[in-house]
Amino acid sequence: MRTIRFLLALLVMAIPAASFGQIGIRVAIGPPVLPFYDQSICPGDGYLWTPGYWAYDDSISDYYWVPGTWVMAPEEGYLWTPGYWGWGEGGYFFNDGYWGPEVGFYGGIDYGFGYWGGGYGGGRWDHGHFFYNSSVNNLSGGSFHNVYNERIEVNNGSRVSFNGGSGGVNAHPTSQQEAATNQRHIPAVAAQTEHAQAARANPAQRAGVNHGSPAIAATSKAGDIGEHGAAAGRETSQAGNASGRSTDSHAAVHPNDLAPIARPAAVNSGNAKADRKYEKQQDKLIAKQTQERQQLQQKQDAEHQQKANADTQKLEQKHQQQTQQLSQKHASQQQSLQSRQPQARSSGGGSRR
Repeated sequence: MRTIRFLLALLVMAIPAASFGQIGIRVAIGPPVLPFYDQSICPGDGYLWTPGYWAYDDSISDYYWVPGTWVMAPEEGYLWTPGYWGWGEGGYFFNDGYWGPEVGFYGGIDYGFGYWGGGYGGGRWDHGHFFYNSSVNNLSGGSFHNVYNERIEVNNGSRVSFNGGSGGVNAHPTSQQEAATNQRHIPAVAAQTEHAQAARANPAQRAGVNHGSPAIAATSKAGDIGEHGAAAGRETSQAGNASGRSTDSHAAVHPNDLAPIARPAAVNSGNAKADRKYEKQQDKLIAKQTQERQQLQQKQDAEHQQKANADTQKLEQKHQQQTQQLSQKHASQQQSLQSRQPQARSSGGGSRR
């Protein structure tokens, strides 16, 4: 009995908040990866997108998805800084989001739809009106006049939903983001609080039920959970675009869920010897990465067999984090090798401007 109590205490412990905006719940296991979903259509001028996130219900010891939604800004000129999970003191804590004149630090999490991890590119205030960036916002069917189109900086495409810890995003606030922390803030408005409460009350939003693909991933307005404006998370495995608005890639739980390792296009730099050497390096890297996938899959299969009668939810969350971490490592290795690929020799006959 003592052992059971000790393990439960490790999972969730109520302690005083460590910093401003941080809830007093420490969770031993980090949240699932962010699901892929389409943004709901903007309902009208003055509404700002607030991305979805994983919240935690300590009464059932499970994460649940609070859908992304459109919220009317509480004051002219105010923007939303999303909340985020961060590692500290042996567990994961949630830092609450807030409204303010500038977007502050939100853990470097790539929430998509303009929240690329280091700021906000989804829109801006100008002379009392909010202008929407159509490249990352769903303005379909609306008569929006305050619109512009601008490509924004995109993070590495990671769907990791927490900062720090094992497999978390490694990001730290800039001096500008730290300064934003000291500005006047407005906490989540009543509509947002009610929205989160409705998500908590819906069993289909729990990670243990939906396995990372919530039944309702986004709504047209806060509180519309279960209404016509709700959209489910996606489970297909198509490639997404840079904005994050129409991304479909599956949040892999096990290495076997990942797409096959793609072989880069052949290089023809004009230096046959260098090209052959580079191709051998690619073959070696792909073989090594394939072997690492197989080894992790075998390890996870063995853990499933050993814990066949136990609660599999936390085991699946652990496997999901392991798989995402391995996938990110392999992507980084591929990018590093591709940056060293042989370059075509310059003809030397070009003109300068």
